[in-house]
Amino acid sequence: MKVAFTTNDSIHVNAHFGSARQIDIYEASGNGFTFLESLEFQKNLKQDGNEDKLGPKLAALSGCSIVYVGAIGGSAASRLIRQKVTPIKAESSAEIIPLKLAELVETINNSPPPWLRKVLNQSQPQSYEDTFETIEEEVVV
Repeated sequence: MKVAFTTNDSIHVNAHFGSARQIDIYEASGNGFTFLESLEFQKNLKQDGNEDKLGPKLAALSGCSIVYVGAIGGSAASRLIRQKVTPIKAESSAEIIPLKLAELVETINNSPPPWLRKVLNQSQPQSYEDTFETIEEEVVV
């Protein structure tokens, strides 16, 4: 699954979602994690209630399952949840991205909470049989 982090330095989860100039994206699974890309945002990102700044970030996070943030407003959190991206607020701006990813991998491998099991199930590709049954149901007249 894809996991995103709002960051000012690619090390810490230390940026507010709305004003973040950078979001780093990783692929995480029970086998570990891999850095995918760093997204940069340049427009007016002040924390002033300007909802227009959220659109590009929401679009960029399409396909992500989780986004860790330093802080986030209610409107942005709601929009992410509707997009099936779970926002998680960091406990402090000192949280280190690779450590958060290692904790996530450990949680995936041990006993993921119900919300994470749901996210993992959504990010799993369907089996061949599931796809075949769906196609077969659509064809039957």
